[in-house]
Amino acid sequence: MSSLPQTFFCLLAVFPLATHASDAKPNLIFVLSDDVAQGDLGCYGQELIATPNLDRMAEQGTRYLSAYSGTSVCAPSRSSLMTGLHCGHCPVRGNYEVPPEGQLPLPAETTTVAEVLQSAGYSTACCGKWGMGFFDTSGSPMKKGFDHFFGYNCQREAHSYFPRYLYNNDKKIWLEGNNGVDVGETYSQALIQKDAMDWIREHDSGPFFLFYAVTLPHGRHEIDSLGEYKDKPWPARQKAYAAQITRLDRDMGELLDTLNDRGIAEKTLVIFSGDNGSSFEPDSEMGVLFKQASNGLRGYKRGLYEGALRQAAITWWPGTVPAGRVTDQPWAFWDFLPTAAELANVELDNRTTTDGQSIVEFLKGGNAPQRDYFYWELHENQPIQACRFGDWKAVKHGSHSAIELYDLRSDVAETRDIAKEHPQQEEQAKRIMASAHQSDPNWPLTGKPEIRIQTEKAAWQATKLRNQNATRPIKSQPATQSPS
Repeated sequence: MSSLPQTFFCLLAVFPLATHASDAKPNLIFVLSDDVAQGDLGCYGQELIATPNLDRMAEQGTRYLSAYSGTSVCAPSRSSLMTGLHCGHCPVRGNYEVPPEGQLPLPAETTTVAEVLQSAGYSTACCGKWGMGFFDTSGSPMKKGFDHFFGYNCQREAHSYFPRYLYNNDKKIWLEGNNGVDVGETYSQALIQKDAMDWIREHDSGPFFLFYAVTLPHGRHEIDSLGEYKDKPWPARQKAYAAQITRLDRDMGELLDTLNDRGIAEKTLVIFSGDNGSSFEPDSEMGVLFKQASNGLRGYKRGLYEGALRQAAITWWPGTVPAGRVTDQPWAFWDFLPTAAELANVELDNRTTTDGQSIVEFLKGGNAPQRDYFYWELHENQPIQACRFGDWKAVKHGSHSAIELYDLRSDVAETRDIAKEHPQQEEQAKRIMASAHQSDPNWPLTGKPEIRIQTEKAAWQATKLRNQNATRPIKSQPATQSPS
């Protein structure tokens, strides 16, 4: 780590290199589970929820203790993953709702990992939840490098596991027996899982990239079957949450089995990850029962302490990723784009910007790349910032707040603010936060701009209207009809 961190960006343009038969491009699957936490999985210590397939994945692959999300809520975290940018200048840095449906779109000029891989001859698909732009905007998945999309475009609609509709590419598919308000007849994850597995089978000749953005276990905590948790002496919400995690695990088992059955496991890198850390307060009913803070980390979703940023992460690539490895070396979502580019043998130069570094050698058993710092922002209510440099971690709650400083080497739980004892490191954190933050009218550090406040109000009104029109189950209708 340098003593004077610099904000430097790798300026990249997508340009495929010459390839040879021996330079086989691996298939890439990134499974992003919405809100799964380290504490939810048996391989991280969970004792009440069964996750045999993810535990097996960890035994056959590598498990990470310091894998960092883009930030600690949905849209900006997955935007960081897709663009290779940290939230200091990622175009999406908060959950910004826009009418009539969806979230603030990725700009046309922003390159995604799917576009990089598409340029290298990859077939590409996104199944699950998008949340980075509706179909008539610049952020549509169909305009951001994906050949195929199936699932929810809007993360607000994805709160229902029994929605009135999903999208097949940009066409609305009506789901009979669902009203989007309560439990219905058609469970969305069953359709999304089938579409993802069918797509893999259809493209097993490769190379392919699947961004599998699973909605489980995000709330509402709805499930089509409680399974083994039906008779547990727990409240209904806890039973449903446990069943969601086990359903997620079962679907991951089917994914790995499909790769083995098609004979492409050794040609495919699978990364499983959550999009943020724990989503529950440690002293909540959910947090207490399932010991969400059993990893000893402070914080949860919508914060920037370690418990909000370190998420469950496992890589699996038989014969390439070391089996049974557990590592505490850090990496972050914005490393995925340059990593995918290297694996696809794509040279990147001056048309794409990334803050990440390739972790190919790290995935294969080497060390994580050295860097000056990791940086995060979150713009929900009061904008907050955080950075990690070496084993030092700094957090700042608002533009006028003092910097908190922690030594992760001796205090991973971030219990002792030692900023006053280490003025040199405090000043270093200030410089990092100042240089890593790029000003943007959508994301001022002073708080939500008025245009965002008004736009989000309009989006909520649009959501209410959709919900008011969803009071009864619907019958299947042609996709050309309106949702009302």
